[in-house]
Amino acid sequence: MTPDPVRVLAAGDHFVLPSLIADAVRQEHPADVRQVRLGWPLEPFGAVAEVSEASDAEDELIEALGDGREVLVTQMGPVTARVLAAAPALRLVVVCRGGPVNVNLDAAKSREVRVCYAPGRNAAATAEFTVGLMLAALRRIPQAHIPLAGHGSWEGAAYYTYDRAGLELEDLPVGLVGYGAVGSRVARVLGAFGARVLVHDPYVRGEIHGLRVDSLDELLRRSRVVSLHARLTTETRGLLGARELALLPEGAVVVNAARGPLLDEDALCAALASGRVAAAALDTYAREPLPPDSPLYGFADRVVLTPHLGGASRAVAEKAARIAAAEVGRWARGEPLAHCLT
Repeated sequence: MTPDPVRVLAAGDHFVLPSLIADAVRQEHPADVRQVRLGWPLEPFGAVAEVSEASDAEDELIEALGDGREVLVTQMGPVTARVLAAAPALRLVVVCRGGPVNVNLDAAKSREVRVCYAPGRNAAATAEFTVGLMLAALRRIPQAHIPLAGHGSWEGAAYYTYDRAGLELEDLPVGLVGYGAVGSRVARVLGAFGARVLVHDPYVRGEIHGLRVDSLDELLRRSRVVSLHARLTTETRGLLGARELALLPEGAVVVNAARGPLLDEDALCAALASGRVAAAALDTYAREPLPPDSPLYGFADRVVLTPHLGGASRAVAEKAARIAAAEVGRWARGEPLAHCLT
């Protein structure tokens, strides 16, 4: 006998498309899927009511859930107390990202709504992007590209002089702060380049690709490049500040494609101005979008800046939809959920 279709709202966006979610869900279980497309990333996310990092679309979600949807699959939908109160039939929320920061977990729990997420969906993409940022900063690729592509100037050839030439990864000591799904992949790639990989992560046990360093201070003293891969917590906010950056060797390079608040941007700018840090490559920032008055813009000749693109690959969107759909299928069949917080 064919099981009854589950009533799903696929509230996708311009990255995790509603159609990707709908197709993946239907492959897992018979489903009546309603599709809604939210504005991200063409419209910025931010705090919405009591949740963070969400699209400003409470009214849109309430309207779309109002016909008795049992399941919501979304990436940026604001699952606030107001939204949950307006959707009494809702029983499962699946967020297509590494954590449900756009969900009021207390309100969901009080209404017996299960909340799942999609860990690991962007680990490979972010690791690859991190290494790309590292190479771009070390070899001055954007700074050489812009004058040549923009107005046909060969001035970037000045980076072939000894004083301005970049560093290569082979034999370079590269310190990784954090060794989770992204950091461990970066370590393996850097090993293939021949870099001397140093790792600091007090929460990881067992074998690693590189040399384990017990203290962050020691890692910083020994690293010509430092790359951040830690989770953002109360303890790790501002992990690299003025004191820590002062421990780096003169002319070091800082890379952050993890979370912006891990790094004190004012301290980084001071270190760039003093020459303690020769270059930096950043994909995430304390405030996003990066404000137009950010002092980071004053170091365009030594800083690579990208607008939080580390996880922007088509494979990530497809993986996120599949991971979310698998949770919907488990829930519909009455099986244990794999990545559930409530």
